[in-house]
Amino acid sequence: MSTVQPANGALSPRHISKKQKKEQDDDGIPVPEITNLDYVNLTTHPDAFGVDPVPISWGHPDAMIRGPVICTVRHMSQRNAIGAHSGSYCIYTGLAVAAGKLNPEYVPNLKLTSPVVKIGPHKAWSDPKKIGSIDPFGHLTTDCYSGYLNKGFDIRPTIAVTKAHIDLPECREAIASGRLKPDGKILMPTGQSIVSKAAIEPVWYLPEIARRFGCTESMLRQSIFRMTNGMYPELITRPDIKIFLPPIGGLTIYIWGDPDTIPDEDIELSCRVHDECNGSDVFGSDICTCRPYLTHAIEEAIKTAQRGGCGIVIYFRKEGRSLGEVTKYLVYNTRKRQEGGDSAENYFRCTEEVAGVQDTRFQALMPDPLHFLGVTKIHNFISMSDMKYNAIVNTGIKIVNRVEIPKDLVPSDAQVEITAKVFHGYNAGEAYKNIDEKELKKTVGREYGYNGDAEEKKEEVAVVQD
Repeated sequence: MSTVQPANGALSPRHISKKQKKEQDDDGIPVPEITNLDYVNLTTHPDAFGVDPVPISWGHPDAMIRGPVICTVRHMSQRNAIGAHSGSYCIYTGLAVAAGKLNPEYVPNLKLTSPVVKIGPHKAWSDPKKIGSIDPFGHLTTDCYSGYLNKGFDIRPTIAVTKAHIDLPECREAIASGRLKPDGKILMPTGQSIVSKAAIEPVWYLPEIARRFGCTESMLRQSIFRMTNGMYPELITRPDIKIFLPPIGGLTIYIWGDPDTIPDEDIELSCRVHDECNGSDVFGSDICTCRPYLTHAIEEAIKTAQRGGCGIVIYFRKEGRSLGEVTKYLVYNTRKRQEGGDSAENYFRCTEEVAGVQDTRFQALMPDPLHFLGVTKIHNFISMSDMKYNAIVNTGIKIVNRVEIPKDLVPSDAQVEITAKVFHGYNAGEAYKNIDEKELKKTVGREYGYNGDAEEKKEEVAVVQD
């Protein structure tokens, strides 16, 4: 079992001197214990994990009283969170250590990493019912917790805020067609747009996550432990540790315009919450509406910012409805190979046959980044999803207008998707109000020659009639 050593050769806080005790009491910050990484210790062993965790009061408006999230490997006995930083990428950190490329005791230099634009604090930061899946102080590590850092603690930011130029061919096309006009501030003549952006790793407060999913915290912990094949025993053995950094993808917020205007309900705010779709977003697959809806939202965000408002796109890493890309492709094959071919009528049934469930995105956690930004009113919600709309308004955010994707942006093979979704509850708007059971039954997708024929059996698809 590994040994635990305090910083600067001091004794463990359980056996510290009167001088060190006074130092700890004066600033309210404990003496950090540094774990000896030459040994492998199990979190189920006594004196190995969270023996003396730094207290956290989730939801407290004062960052120091709330306390920092400590989930690094250097402070095993003082950790107050289960899991590891960087989500699924923590495995690559392990590979880097195994390959001798990374010193496991390395502590990052955070001196120049502070946010380039100010976000918060906002009222919602102190309400667990508004924010329970991200750490609202996650970008303020060097500010709020400088005392901990100066004392030797290894505390990592879970949010990073920076700026960027976004260069999309769709924006250049929009300029050429006259839909967008460069202003030299938000949109450049080259087609590049100027954004602020924030990358966010998930940080779950387990009691609140359980509340949102309508289950007990114990059931939540047991279910995650079971479905990860026992990856996190502390979920079972340490019910007193309430913070969990899950091994899942995070999200990115893109902001066009001044972020300071976001909380002002009198200033126009346009927003799209988008779930990752690598095939469409990056490579342009035409079986879904993901990229065209995303780029349409970016265009609307730019226009809103040019009118003096603010445009937001929140991009969640929830590939394939959080079922994963492999499952998504298996569903594609099922859709195309089923009797009668790809059809809107059987769109959701094919997913259930492969995955056992239609969707595991469960939008209950989705509104948290909106509350992180201080959003209380969205003037233009660029989404047709009833699940996202309901999740947002149920947390107290007002939505004025719901903006559907223009029909001319829907790819031919994506008619199956849009028809099925509208029929089953997506907001139709004016563009899709005539979709009924007749349209559902007759809308079919492209067929492929899966049995060795490289040519498509049929090029045309039945499209939804006006």
